[in-house]
Amino acid sequence: MRYDLNLLPTFLAVMEERSVTRAAFRLGVTQPALSNSLNRLRETLKDPLFIRERHGIKPTRFAEEIAPIILEALTKIDQAIMGRQEFNSVGANRHFKVAMDSYSEFVLMPDIVARLGLLAPGIKLSLAPLANDLADQGVISGITEIALGRLVAPPDGLIFQHIMEDSLACVVGSSHRDIGTTVSRQQFEGLGHLDVRPPGEIHASLSEAFERQGLHRDVVISVTHFLAVPEIIAVTDYCATLPRRICDRLAKDGRLKVIPTPVDLGTISVGIAWHARYHQDPGHRWFRQLLIATAQALPV
Repeated sequence: MRYDLNLLPTFLAVMEERSVTRAAFRLGVTQPALSNSLNRLRETLKDPLFIRERHGIKPTRFAEEIAPIILEALTKIDQAIMGRQEFNSVGANRHFKVAMDSYSEFVLMPDIVARLGLLAPGIKLSLAPLANDLADQGVISGITEIALGRLVAPPDGLIFQHIMEDSLACVVGSSHRDIGTTVSRQQFEGLGHLDVRPPGEIHASLSEAFERQGLHRDVVISVTHFLAVPEIIAVTDYCATLPRRICDRLAKDGRLKVIPTPVDLGTISVGIAWHARYHQDPGHRWFRQLLIATAQALPV
């Protein structure tokens, strides 16, 4: 029996996305081209594979049975072939899809882009918010090459590596009427607080730190991104508790000042995760090493 291996990544993309349109976008092909590939695979496997429903498409029982087999097979093929290739970063033309939380995007991405510009100008990046469910972003299937951020219990099938730690600090207005260079526990608990709730696990780590110390916050406003912090803190007497490296960048704004937290709140951990199919890929390995080196080069 003869079949086209190029059709199998198409099957996995549709299996994960449950949408021909979204799968085509992820693979960088037109929707008609993807539909044509899917029809060829249906003819080969003698099964409809996906059934249209009101809110998308649903895999057949046969499709659900063969999906893990196809994924495992493609992973082994990639490892066998990629492991024997060399990677020339200067002349490389490659596109990496990265699921990244807002902390890593704010703290790491400027340095990552600067290094790529010098070492691998042909490499392009597409970023997506890092959600709690890595399956939603294609990390588990391998469509998204890397997840970067605070990763809690990465699922089986992914390889995880810790790359950095960060402590916590407070940001208040530089002319705050009550707070000087430090804040006591009593003062902290009496302040109004700005709470940053970005997608991903960063906010959960902050909440856990407060709970461990029994530290109370009167949250007056919640925002979804660190970039909202300066403009709000600058015109209020609120306080924001954030990762230290974010505070250090915000401190460049003369309207703000960074002070220690009233008690030790511990650290947050950042790591990267990737599908096993990319472990021996020379380009992917080079990119992982660049991410790790960038994180480790940050000032303490």
